[in-house]
Amino acid sequence: MRRGRRSERMGVNGEINVVSLIDVMMLLMVIFMITAPIMQGGVDIALPTADVRPLEPKNGLVVTVDQRGQIFVDETRLSYEEFAGSIKALSEKKGGGGVYLRADEAVPYGRVVQIVAAMRANGITDVGLVAEPEDPR
Repeated sequence: MRRGRRSERMGVNGEINVVSLIDVMMLLMVIFMITAPIMQGGVDIALPTADVRPLEPKNGLVVTVDQRGQIFVDETRLSYEEFAGSIKALSEKKGGGGVYLRADEAVPYGRVVQIVAAMRANGITDVGLVAEPEDPR
């Protein structure tokens, strides 16, 4: 009989304890905030700054030239001869959304012109030069 009285006093708790769920959510958020910058792949270069507007995202091919003049197509290193011979096929495989050329600011102008000329010789006319926007001061 005592059991019946005790259950009458305590009642049934129908609430969900969400404190532990919030802790897990916050932990996952911190993990994603830390790993998101690491997940951004690409070749590490210092882009030149210019008064430019942000590019609208397209699904184009990204060609990167690092400070030593090495050519990378979507993180795959190619020699100039390999690049000139395969750029058209790579661009068509990517869907023809244009080509974005990212060149380090230390790369000589002649090297950039040489790469753009190879693209134009292969029929690629939609080439966007990528730069960092200037700091508004």
